[in-house]
Amino acid sequence: MRQGDRDKLNRIEELKVKLFSKNYNPKIEHRDSFTHTNRGDTPDSWGDENEINSDSFSFGENFFKKTSVFKNFFLFSLSFFLLALGYGAYMFFLGGNIISNDNISITVLGNNFTAGGEELSFVVNITNKNSASLDLVDLVVEYPKSAKNGNTDVSSSMERNRISLGTIPAGVVRNENLKVVLFGEQGSIVPIKISIEYRVEGSNAIFVKEKLHEVTINSAPINLSVDGPNSISPNQDIKFDVKVALNATRTASKILLKVDYPVGFQFSVSTPTPTLDNNIWSLGDLAPGAERTISISGRMVGVFDGEEKSFQIKSGFQSSVDKSVIDVVFNSLTHTVSIKKPFIETILSINGASGREYATDSKTPVRGEIRWINNLDTKVNDLEIRAKISGNAVDRKTINSQQGFYNSGLDVITWDKNSVNAFREVSPGDSGTVSFSLSPLSLFSSGGGIMSNPSINIEISISGKQMLEGYATSDIKGFETSTIRVISDVGFATKALYYSGPFKNTGAIPPRVEKETTYTIVWSVTNTANSISKANVRSSIPAWMRFVGPISPSSEDLTYNPSSKEIIWNIGKIQKGTGITGAGKEVAFQVAITPSLSQLGAMPVLINEAVLTGHDDFANVDVRGSKGALRTQLDNDPAFPPSGAFVVE
Repeated sequence: MRQGDRDKLNRIEELKVKLFSKNYNPKIEHRDSFTHTNRGDTPDSWGDENEINSDSFSFGENFFKKTSVFKNFFLFSLSFFLLALGYGAYMFFLGGNIISNDNISITVLGNNFTAGGEELSFVVNITNKNSASLDLVDLVVEYPKSAKNGNTDVSSSMERNRISLGTIPAGVVRNENLKVVLFGEQGSIVPIKISIEYRVEGSNAIFVKEKLHEVTINSAPINLSVDGPNSISPNQDIKFDVKVALNATRTASKILLKVDYPVGFQFSVSTPTPTLDNNIWSLGDLAPGAERTISISGRMVGVFDGEEKSFQIKSGFQSSVDKSVIDVVFNSLTHTVSIKKPFIETILSINGASGREYATDSKTPVRGEIRWINNLDTKVNDLEIRAKISGNAVDRKTINSQQGFYNSGLDVITWDKNSVNAFREVSPGDSGTVSFSLSPLSLFSSGGGIMSNPSINIEISISGKQMLEGYATSDIKGFETSTIRVISDVGFATKALYYSGPFKNTGAIPPRVEKETTYTIVWSVTNTANSISKANVRSSIPAWMRFVGPISPSSEDLTYNPSSKEIIWNIGKIQKGTGITGAGKEVAFQVAITPSLSQLGAMPVLINEAVLTGHDDFANVDVRGSKGALRTQLDNDPAFPPSGAFVVE
């Protein structure tokens, strides 16, 4: 062992002896800078001034020694702040490897106007100002298939093109040439959303930078125009032409034209005929400059003075999913027609009722009345009213008018100044009536068979001459049409059988008191011109009757309710010609009667009144027929005395 090690060991042993010795008095040292004198030893005077200053200096020195810890902490904090500020400045100005969207710019170089259906070229400029590269970059271009005029509201159908750009290194500018074909109405704005999707090194997240580029359609690929009236009178025929012309420089395929009619318009005919329903036309492929014209005729009914009716017309690509839907709209327009009160108004009423359509049976004569009114503020001269009567149900021999002349060659009744003196000059607000009468034909004849869809058409036209300033005249006209549909003749018969019918009946004939007798009830229906739907027959039996139950044929839907004693035959459809040119429709069932003494001398009811109801599908009215109750005669025994004392078997 070296000498130094032996000295250290000796000192340790000495320290142990002192620590474990009872007589060892340790020296206490105070580690602070304050003196630890007895505070009770207060001096009698302030003492010498030099002594005081010396003590003050000693106290200040000790205080600053204590506060050096706070100074060190402050210096450390200041140093940390300066380091953080320097790091932040470095990252801000030099960027490090941090990627920011703000350091990526997308610029679109191209025209902000284009013709609909034409190819639009533009360049997308992408600049990466970051100090790190953009990885797996995709350029995505989105735009609507078509746009609506006057706003940026677009359809939900979008076109999306995705182009892979790979990696764009730091500080590199990438240019991409793009071509799109935009569709829309003239003046519409098509928003093109251009975005890049990218990743950065060390991350799987996908980041997106977007740019919106708006393009205005300065001309539609298809031109639409309407040639038709801007005003029309109620219940008047209307005709208009829709012209379609391809304005693009390339052929357009699978072009549809669709017209949405307003409420009150009744489609009559069109040239060419519609492809689907009555308002869709397939125009096929259109070459540049090609034109198509659709002529549409109809009638405005149920409209009133002051109303405006709009026809919505649009054309474009046909949808591949639904052939009746325009997937991409090229152009659209609205044609509005104002409803104005006619100059000379006519109101036709049939048998006291006014309207566009009427229904009557074949046995009721038709009386027509035409009321006319001058709505102008000037006089009308040479007023003339003409009523053309047509239809397969007109009995032409019965057409008659007291004031007018019926021309059977034209089937026209004419009222003019020669037959009505007031028609020579009609003052403003003047009104009057003319009338006529006719009868329908029978719906069935041995020579012509059954009439199909029997109807009578009445077309009223009114004309006159209006005097204008300078002695000029203007022709004025008005129109009114009505249709009378003849209700089908539905026959209904009921009978009670004993010896015939599909069932064997039992009991005495005539029935005897307190003895049961059965009857077969037969219901049958016939029909002439129009199909009858929802047909049924309802009846019931009295309390003294019993429903036996067999039904013939068994396929017929006949039900009996024991509680109400009601019998219902659900016929359903009664085809035209049933029981006349085709098989009849009937059902049979059995009932039983057990007469009582109280019924002697009377004719008991076997079955109550039967009522047939249904709906005429052509005349669009409900039909009804009924037959009275069926009764039977009881057997009165001649052996009974006149006093009425009867012997019951």
